[in-house]
Amino acid sequence: MTEKRITLYALTTCSHCKKTKELLDGCGAEYDCVFVDKLQGEERKEMIEAIKKVNPKLSFPTLLLGEETVVGFKEARIMEILERR
Repeated sequence: MTEKRITLYALTTCSHCKKTKELLDGCGAEYDCVFVDKLQGEERKEMIEAIKKVNPKLSFPTLLLGEETVVGFKEARIMEILERR
């Protein structure tokens, strides 16, 4: 079975984003990290629209674990999902 992709949408200035990234790194999870505040122009606009589809409030971090979305640093929830993978 192929593992579902993990994507972290984050801001470089967000402490909760940093904690989420550190948690994923500590677990050895393979993931893509997109720092939305580093994007510009059309790329940034398109990314924001994509995030709003799974997190209408556009808050950070937004973590996609396959089909599941975790908004904010929710360590127990993230660990629960990772353990099922």
